[in-house]
Amino acid sequence: MKLRTKAAAVSAAAVTVLGTGLAVTQSAPAAAHTVPPSVLAETPTGFASMSALGQDGTTGGAGGPQIPVSDAASFIEAIAADGPRTVVVEGMITLPAGMYDVSSDTTIVGVGADSGISGGGLNVGLPVDESVTSPPPDAVHNVIIRNLNFRDASDDSINVQMFSHHVWIDHNDLAEGYDGLIDIKRGSSYITVSWNHTHDHAKNMLLGHDDDNAAQDVGHLNVTYHHNWYDQTPQRNPRVRFGNPVHVFNNYFFDNSDTGPACQADSGCWIESNFFEDVEEPMTTDYSGPSGNIVERNNHFEGETGEPVVGGEVRDPGAFYSYTPDPAADVKALVTAGAGTGTIGL
Repeated sequence: MKLRTKAAAVSAAAVTVLGTGLAVTQSAPAAAHTVPPSVLAETPTGFASMSALGQDGTTGGAGGPQIPVSDAASFIEAIAADGPRTVVVEGMITLPAGMYDVSSDTTIVGVGADSGISGGGLNVGLPVDESVTSPPPDAVHNVIIRNLNFRDASDDSINVQMFSHHVWIDHNDLAEGYDGLIDIKRGSSYITVSWNHTHDHAKNMLLGHDDDNAAQDVGHLNVTYHHNWYDQTPQRNPRVRFGNPVHVFNNYFFDNSDTGPACQADSGCWIESNFFEDVEEPMTTDYSGPSGNIVERNNHFEGETGEPVVGGEVRDPGAFYSYTPDPAADVKALVTAGAGTGTIGL
């Protein structure tokens, strides 16, 4: 396992846990940490801040107990239990291969710069059911995932599906997975993806998984991506279908050898105040399959960066929520200093 730009802090002591017939190696338990109230009180910008579907913004496990975990069995149990609760991850936890369900009203937060999970991934959503075409009352909702390292996932690192809503994915470091690092699909909405550092991976972020999934996706997939560092991730930065608007602002795109945001299948991307450096195709409406729509505003282009391919109509995200973008020229310095783990006061 490699933690890029972060020093791995793994206890020399290790134990083996037997669960579901699999041996799991993990760090020895550490002293329990408490998340400061100031960190728990922080709130997202963008679609995750909105009141909709019976949920007033995204608060995660606020008001519930803090559950410290430092081994695989405790982690899997804690994230699946009924909320509200805050699961506090201490150190790197190695999971058996697979995707692990996260319950509603849950915050998962790592301690320091070097906590997180490897081997498995997080699933925020009900099982796939293609006959469901509107948000069910039991859709997973109100989930916060912050300050975690994700490595060596056997499938997706984070998957959000089946009309899940009000999800905030913030200040994580994701790399070296198998499929998507952050995939959002099947009607999920009211989501903010912010201040994440993604690197050492090809298929980065997917929004909408298939050109033929309009029945579930049209009118949903409203996501805000801001202050993320897309660091030498060739494609899916993100790749977007159907969502309109999808708001992409104040991100730093560096050395993406294929594309930045690729908006297709009648999606609408509002792309503003980003910093593009050495990006082959910084944004496009014509990547693969049916075309989409892009409105481009106040972006900064530098180095060996190609020409944007834009056009069409996109709903203005400012009609949905308030935000103040940083100047595009400042974004590289802001994002490289602040994205990823270890910067939120834990």
